[in-house]
Amino acid sequence: MTSIGGVEMVDWNLAVATATRLVRPGPEVSRDEARAVVAELRRHAKSSEEHVRAFTRMAVHGGPAFDTPVLVVDRTGWIRANVAGFRQILKPLLGKMQDRRGGLPGGAVLGAVGGKVTGVELGMLLSFLASRVLGQYETFAPAGRELPGTAGGGRLLLVAPNIVHVERELDVHPHDFRLWVALHEETHRTQFTAVPWLRDHIESEIQAFLGETDVDPATLLERLREAVQSVGGGRTEREADRDRGAAGLIELVQTPTQREILARLTAVMSLLEGHADYVMDGVGPEVVPSVAEIREKFQKRRASGAGRLDQALRKLLGLDAKLRQYRDGERFVRAVVDQVGMDGFNRVWTSPNTLPTKSEINKPAEWVARVHRRAES
Repeated sequence: MTSIGGVEMVDWNLAVATATRLVRPGPEVSRDEARAVVAELRRHAKSSEEHVRAFTRMAVHGGPAFDTPVLVVDRTGWIRANVAGFRQILKPLLGKMQDRRGGLPGGAVLGAVGGKVTGVELGMLLSFLASRVLGQYETFAPAGRELPGTAGGGRLLLVAPNIVHVERELDVHPHDFRLWVALHEETHRTQFTAVPWLRDHIESEIQAFLGETDVDPATLLERLREAVQSVGGGRTEREADRDRGAAGLIELVQTPTQREILARLTAVMSLLEGHADYVMDGVGPEVVPSVAEIREKFQKRRASGAGRLDQALRKLLGLDAKLRQYRDGERFVRAVVDQVGMDGFNRVWTSPNTLPTKSEINKPAEWVARVHRRAES
């Protein structure tokens, strides 16, 4: 349990209520149009399986148990799903915090107040993200209640109103754009269902990262203070160079061990996102006639961002770093496939030891030399 005296450390219900209240309304569509969009996204998700697996040459293991569900959701559905995921992955950390706070005078009162504050803050974050995410393979979805069906430890979400919003904003062919998005997200589902060890590996890295978190409130406050100062200015030129490219406020409050773990996580996430981009564009010409136009317009949209507030939030949350992951990861995959072919690239999925390092993501030849030389010696 992550509660003190029956009071949870995070008020999850308040997080959902806050995010649902603050999230922007989706685009205007009629009831019939909404039904048609949902039906088409489901068809595209199904047809994408064959396209992705043929192109990547990745075979899904484990039979029906790994036939993870595809859910077409609205923004509120995405919020509920992600709150459920947060609850699942943060359980050990919150339990650690509970033990620390439970021994303090007035710990139950602090827990009740802190839980509501944290619930509101999480809700505000999710309301910002809920109108931007097109799709997501939810790796750590809990089995059961918030959304149906989680047979293989994950589920694929397609956020219908966001997809419609972007296709209208870009003025691209709706059928082509919906299939293009489905190809990207299906690639993520294939990665996790075809590589049985991948989910456990990432979860162990995340738990190691969280396990290193210093839960002493005074220490954490001091780190946050330093982080705000470094974001707001007052650094030397050398410090600015050192921090350039950091993944937002979250990275600035890490311990040295956490930074090492983050480097490994950044590399694997760059691989997964870049691979999905490579696949969606590789499959695209055969099944998405306007893929070149979609890619060009979508890249411009990614690069331009929105208003000042939006850009500030993206930087603070590390979303700019995520965009770099797409670019760096796609370049890595393309370079490796060009050099050793798709089967040679697929050695990346052999074990955690064959995943690229953060350095190798930017220097693909080093990964090829390390992995292929080892295999051939």
